[in-house]
Amino acid sequence: SVEETPDPIPTTIKGTVPAWINGSFLRNGPGKFEFGKDRYTHWFDGMAMMHRFHICDGNVTYSSRFLQSDSYVCNSEKNRIVVSEFGTLAMPDPCKNIFARFFSRFQIPKATDNASVHFVKYKGDYYVSTETNYMRRVDPQSLETKEKVDWSQYIAVNSATAHPHYDREGATYNMGNSYGKSGFFYNIIRVPPPEDNVASEDSADLTGAKVICSIRAAEPRKPSYYHSFVMSENYIVFIEQPIKLDLLKFMLYRIQGKSFHKVMTWEPQYNTIFHLVDRHTGKVGSTVFITQPCTYFIRGSYFVSCGYIAPFSERATLTNLHSSDFFWQFYNSLCRNFPRRYVLPLNVDEKTPLDQNLVTLHNYKASAKKTKPGEVYMTHEELHDDELLQYGGLEFPQINYERYNGRPYRYFYSCGFGHVFSDSLLKMDVHTKELKVWRYPGLFPSEPVFVASPKATEEDDGVVLSVIITPREEKSTFLLVLDAKTFTELGRAEVPVNIPYGTHGVFNEMG
Repeated sequence: SVEETPDPIPTTIKGTVPAWINGSFLRNGPGKFEFGKDRYTHWFDGMAMMHRFHICDGNVTYSSRFLQSDSYVCNSEKNRIVVSEFGTLAMPDPCKNIFARFFSRFQIPKATDNASVHFVKYKGDYYVSTETNYMRRVDPQSLETKEKVDWSQYIAVNSATAHPHYDREGATYNMGNSYGKSGFFYNIIRVPPPEDNVASEDSADLTGAKVICSIRAAEPRKPSYYHSFVMSENYIVFIEQPIKLDLLKFMLYRIQGKSFHKVMTWEPQYNTIFHLVDRHTGKVGSTVFITQPCTYFIRGSYFVSCGYIAPFSERATLTNLHSSDFFWQFYNSLCRNFPRRYVLPLNVDEKTPLDQNLVTLHNYKASAKKTKPGEVYMTHEELHDDELLQYGGLEFPQINYERYNGRPYRYFYSCGFGHVFSDSLLKMDVHTKELKVWRYPGLFPSEPVFVASPKATEEDDGVVLSVIITPREEKSTFLLVLDAKTFTELGRAEVPVNIPYGTHGVFNEMG
């Protein structure tokens, strides 16, 4: 846990921060892990802390604030944990009588609004988000918490991801689920762009949001967990993976005294299913694309996949992370994530021959074969060589999103995981599989974010920003600025306060 820094403070610049960078690097993540004598069980459960690195004319200031969520405010007022989170079940109020405490276990806990995962944008406004039906609108400059927004008040979904996609017209796409008598559905959501020439009010606006497509779960009682999805200029791809949510356990977990992450199970008897949706019409393709059991988390125009051993989300309890005896055993139990390419052939019909490779793209090693009417089985191509193994695989992939989202690209940037937490930054060339690396002992980078230079003519003209955590040294965290092309350090901005390891971030360009 750390203290917030609500008023911007100066940083110490070493090297050079390019003067053309003009904006704020916004980060989100857990920052407080106890209230009174109560402590959270899981790293994901910590109270959301927002961070802002404001960059202008080669100088950097830093500020941070706790999100004033209902969860944070209620916990603070009671000085104990009163709202359940992903891995921590709130205990009944000790001030209640024994009967009230007993019957409170039969009440389904309300979803948390502790939005500690990401900054997202709808109609020009910034929100912080998690994976429930609640978001919080925030001021990206002051980090002030504004109103709580409930997705279910706008459209019929019970939750939404923290990883939406944006098209070039300003619309935002996301996914949420719904369930009822007719089954469990994965829903694709579209929020329109802000209207031109309309005076904007200082309030949340999701009007016009609609579900453009609903995909029925293959197993209605055991739907798949999903963290993100993929979007191109014409299609949306949703991957139904064999990390399953047991709905019966979900309904009973309060009575059993189990937290939400206990209802997630790996069930490799199910294949991984790729659902292809026309982004413009919302029509689901008639062909289902199947591949071997695997799991993926962070979205992009590519998929980061792995064979399942034990996911970080299941075992990242604070007990495991604090235990020196168990730490490396915990690390060795985790799966390793590697980049893979799948190719989905679009022109598959009743005339398509069986058991013939339908991938005709030059120099692509992935394959796709029609195995029966309406079904294609895919095998992937590895987008790396053995060099990546020494960096523990990768996660948090990012591309030059503004200019290359949904389009052919060559480079992506990510974190290497030779440790439970990321301990290197990687640049991958998906054409040559060449790897460039930034890595120093004792330094732990955050998700890299690419910022294009104003006069960029090539895909990697720009910088990569990452917050570097230094747990072996007090108050020495710094913002790292790398030349994206050479992947060498240009400069750093050292912050004189402690900053916790976070989740995701965005760059908010200023005029």
